[in-house]
Amino acid sequence: MELDPLVLSRIQFAFVVCFHAIFPVFTIGLASTIAGFETLYFKTENPIWQRLSKFWIQVFAVVFGIGVVSGIVMSFQFGTNWSNFSYATANFLGPVLSYEVITAFFLEAAFLGVLLFGREKVPQGVHLFAAIMVATGTFISSFWILSANSLLQTPDGLELIDGIYHVKSWADALFTASFGYRFTHMALASFLTAALVVAGVSAWFILQKRELEANKKALSVALWFLLFLAPLQTVIGDFHGLNTMKHQPTKVAAMEGNWETSTGVPLLLFAIPDKEAQTNHFELKIPKLASFILTHDWDGEVPGLKAVPKEEQPPVFVVFWSFRVMVGLGLLMVLFGVWGLVYRKGGKIYTSPVFLQGLRLMSISPFFAVLAGWIVTEAGRAPWLIYGQMTHAEGLTPSLTGGMALFSLIGYVVVYALVFSAGIYYLLKVFKGGLEKANASHEMDEVERPARPFSAGHVAIDGDL
Repeated sequence: MELDPLVLSRIQFAFVVCFHAIFPVFTIGLASTIAGFETLYFKTENPIWQRLSKFWIQVFAVVFGIGVVSGIVMSFQFGTNWSNFSYATANFLGPVLSYEVITAFFLEAAFLGVLLFGREKVPQGVHLFAAIMVATGTFISSFWILSANSLLQTPDGLELIDGIYHVKSWADALFTASFGYRFTHMALASFLTAALVVAGVSAWFILQKRELEANKKALSVALWFLLFLAPLQTVIGDFHGLNTMKHQPTKVAAMEGNWETSTGVPLLLFAIPDKEAQTNHFELKIPKLASFILTHDWDGEVPGLKAVPKEEQPPVFVVFWSFRVMVGLGLLMVLFGVWGLVYRKGGKIYTSPVFLQGLRLMSISPFFAVLAGWIVTEAGRAPWLIYGQMTHAEGLTPSLTGGMALFSLIGYVVVYALVFSAGIYYLLKVFKGGLEKANASHEMDEVERPARPFSAGHVAIDGDL
């Protein structure tokens, strides 16, 4: 069997991106959550907020460490597997990725040490400032990364001369037509991820009757965020969809499973798209609803996949169902936000086993929603690396063989599996210790100087779960 380096390279990049994406989306939201806890402690001097901050800083340290390890290797692939793409876009992507390191990573690294190890060594206000700077750094980092990715979705501000892209306008290249919607959508996803994880873990502790006062406060705050952010995310998603239909109509056609450009298009609740036959099987639909959602007009026109040749159509089945997974989980988040509001009366959010167990299960939902969203974004762009300008095949390294691509793919899978397993194991140790162990072991002797982020966890890796 002949190994296709293009297919293997795409699988490899998809695997690395999907593995890495779940960590930054959590740390961005969690960093802001920790900054919020630190602010409440600074203003009220209520030790409960400090206890919560100490515990979630441990979680942040582990997840941040995994995210750094998984993210560093991503840039290597541009040179090994996608050298034509790297060469053509170096005038833009090179500076942007460098700015991300200089402005964001250095900021995070500098203040992360103070946040992890400086509580007893700096004034309380300085520690709060460090928490805010770490949170700020995560957003600066996401700005640069999403700006770079948005250029690939809706290219602007560049001029192609002799196979090389030159920047005509940095403002247009950084702030493309899709950037604002995508950055807002991702920021809200980060906050929702942190809110649901905090809610799920707090619900678990409440069911175990551990640190009830502190975990009830954390759960209450998380549910308020969920109540307001989940519906807001649906609104932003709607605007994002309208923007995508304008600039990437084929992606929207794949999301809707719509083959013919037409008006009054139904919303497909279920279907099995068949790209080869250019049709859907077993459709379950609501008349005209897709047109209304996408155009705000019941008889609005929705683009069809057949408007472009078959070779320029994305993998419809993958995009179609990933989009429905993302939307379905988003609606579940809205439901739990409303459920939490109803159950606040009489304190049922703290006493209902069904609700608390539901929150435990929902704590993993944002990660699947984020993965589904990234699949829609990236697979929906196929076969384009730069939408409408450069295909995946054109951006591939010419000398790359199938064997080389398979070898590196297996290497990534093995290494990432080890990193992920170690990270999850250590997180479970942190969760098992809870707020009690986090706060009991947080005080360190003056001679103890941790040198690694994971050492901020103060939880021994050995022992049974």
